[in-house]
Amino acid sequence: MEKTIQMLIITFAIFLVAINPAFAEQYPDKVVEKLGTGLANAVTGVAEIPKTINIVGNQDGVIHGMTVGFITGIANAVGRSLSGAFDIATFLIPTTPFVKPAYIWDDFSRKTTFVEAQMR
Repeated sequence: MEKTIQMLIITFAIFLVAINPAFAEQYPDKVVEKLGTGLANAVTGVAEIPKTINIVGNQDGVIHGMTVGFITGIANAVGRSLSGAFDIATFLIPTTPFVKPAYIWDDFSRKTTFVEAQMR
């Protein structure tokens, strides 16, 4: 049993060493980028409320913007803040952001969407 565990550990170590060198070179940049995105989204999540009110108001009218836009903005604010917290907690695993656009200021006139994260 001990020999099997040792062989598994050696095989795993060889696998880790054989990982694509290009990934190893880009890893620090991706980790720092994910941490920065997470911090920005965790802090700026509250800005989703006026952003969504503005977008919905321009599309469907002022009353709709102030009601549906406000409620949707709260949901988006919570989603962006939680996405940022998740990115901060898992910044060592480089993935794409859950939120599109990645930063709230990237395109302030574009509706926020949430997508499945993928490995970078």
